[in-house]
Amino acid sequence: MRLFYPFLAGLTALLAVACGSSGARTPDDFTVELYTPRYAAGFDIRGTEHGTSSLVTVRNPWQGATQVAQHLLVLRGEDEAPAGFDGTAVHAPVSRVVCMSSSHVAMFDALGEADRIAGVSGIDYLSSADIQARRTAGTVRDVGYDTNLDFELLAAMRPDLVLLYGIAGENTIVTGKLRELGIPYIYVGDYVEESPLGKAEWLMLAAELCDRRDAGADTLRQIATRYEALRTQVDTTAARPRVMLNTPYRDTWFMPSSRSYMIRLIEDAGGEYVYTQNDSSSSVAVDAEEAYLLANDADVWLNVGACNTLGELTAQNPRFAAVPAVRNRRVWNNNRRQTPAGGSDFWESGVVRPDRVLADLIALLHDDGTADSRCCYYKRLE
Repeated sequence: MRLFYPFLAGLTALLAVACGSSGARTPDDFTVELYTPRYAAGFDIRGTEHGTSSLVTVRNPWQGATQVAQHLLVLRGEDEAPAGFDGTAVHAPVSRVVCMSSSHVAMFDALGEADRIAGVSGIDYLSSADIQARRTAGTVRDVGYDTNLDFELLAAMRPDLVLLYGIAGENTIVTGKLRELGIPYIYVGDYVEESPLGKAEWLMLAAELCDRRDAGADTLRQIATRYEALRTQVDTTAARPRVMLNTPYRDTWFMPSSRSYMIRLIEDAGGEYVYTQNDSSSSVAVDAEEAYLLANDADVWLNVGACNTLGELTAQNPRFAAVPAVRNRRVWNNNRRQTPAGGSDFWESGVVRPDRVLADLIALLHDDGTADSRCCYYKRLE
């Protein structure tokens, strides 16, 4: 009997190592590729040889980031985060998530898992029918914006995880307070993806949190199949309509990079961006006069801010009335699906459904007179 106890202790230790994350001590221990993105650049999902837990690594989730890596350990069963793990750990499937971006809401929506969302930021601006219904029922709460988060409410909610987004860096005021309250968080980097399908692929993060990895991969596969089918149907031998984007903010017009998400969509739809000088990773400011000349060289004008009519657009600057796209009624805005408060579903469900956005752009860039009735997110300004 005296030999039995050392044997039992050794067997217990061996089993503990075999359980996966209980034997993993650092992110380097997660070497098995569970999901490798095909389109997105900002994340991957790995596991251990024998375990069920997984590690989501998020890289450079805001503009200008170059050496940022965050780790989200998704625990399953009886697994616990190893001592010294310096990332965020949650148990899956999660039941109470706070989404700080409308695109995060859309990821759960696309999987039929929006009932796992307990809190959102800016509920008046969300299009999700599920969220609005649960708002009425009192099962989802608005936690506020940016540095004006309702931390008292968050503390009372005790969410499993807060999904953050960053524009130019980490909001240390928010993350510091979340750490103080013991509330797990992770930054989501769909915002900085340049590929339309890369943005959509971040729904796999929601799938991982919900234990729906296979369903997530299948959902993305269907979206990508529809996108590629539409893209290949575009007549590449036809003239490519030249496209102007945005409207001025005060005296400055921000023009996106030729590598950006929106330009990828325009090119895949058979259009040509008028401003090719910017090939950086972010938008650049041009003066109003240069932008006016660009607008005059465009066949189509898209994404004109809050404008709902041509009159509202020309009220910003009477010179716009002479722009060819205005004269030819080829100005379109991406706010057909808009909440009463002004939130646009283009930046919600449109992020995970680039196939629908591409279908809109193909229709309006090559309009046969039926585009307005066929578009999901875009409407022609009259």
